[in-house]
Amino acid sequence: MANVAVYDMAHNQVGEISLNDAFFNVEMNAGLLHQAVVLQLASQRLGTHATKTRGLVRGGGRKPWRQKGTGRARAGSTRSPLWVGGGTVFGPHPRKYGFTMPRKQRRLALKCALSDKVRTGDFIVLDHLDFDAPKTKA
Repeated sequence: MANVAVYDMAHNQVGEISLNDAFFNVEMNAGLLHQAVVLQLASQRLGTHATKTRGLVRGGGRKPWRQKGTGRARAGSTRSPLWVGGGTVFGPHPRKYGFTMPRKQRRLALKCALSDKVRTGDFIVLDHLDFDAPKTKA
């Protein structure tokens, strides 16, 4: 069992606590931790990007000129992707970037992260939180 110092709100050490090895002494798995971080970041993406295809662009319902006899190239719509003001081909559309990860893997990744924090000395335990009102200024 790992021992960690317990601090109060004034950063004074007031005691020591022993941590359970099942949670705080897990071997580091960098690949699993990376996958969990990518999962979190991907889930935060909004994915609201969008472009209009030729069917979504306003107008273009009428054939611009007749099929034969003008000497110009045949055209069926003014909203063809070849035309200025036309639609976009294979552009981005709204989608969700999030993916799922098995529950056991998510929990193991959290244990790996906590264990690494304990090993590097970045894990802090407070005896209690007491403040008058929540505030963000120091």
